[in-house]
Amino acid sequence: MNEFSKHQTNQHFQIIEVEKETTQSIFIYLKEQKKNVFLEPTKEVFERYVADTKNGIIVKTLVTEAPTLNIDNIKTSSLEKILVDIFCNEIIFSAYQGNEMKTIYKNAFSKYAINESKLLRYANRRGKKEELQNYLKLINGN
Repeated sequence: MNEFSKHQTNQHFQIIEVEKETTQSIFIYLKEQKKNVFLEPTKEVFERYVADTKNGIIVKTLVTEAPTLNIDNIKTSSLEKILVDIFCNEIIFSAYQGNEMKTIYKNAFSKYAINESKLLRYANRRGKKEELQNYLKLINGN
């Protein structure tokens, strides 16, 4: 996100999204390997523990049909997915809300060819399609 942000955040954590059936197992495995692992943190847990943790790991359930990319046989998030996740998850992405999110969206759209139908389809899966459409109109001045 640093490429698109105006301000650099001091929050550094990894988000691992996995199939619903394996979420608990992956969490337990990582917890055995590393102390700073959090399973779907609530706002309170995030603010108390995750936000100030160095190199924390958040384990979440992957939303079905999320737009991902395969890079060197490793599944990773597409830019469309990241943009929707920032919009939808105010807890984990609290550092990127408000004017910062507006800056991120404008910079992402100006630097890359964002597939809006993929973006909106994923937002629909997250139950936020209409809100995101309105947000895009707002930041584009339409």
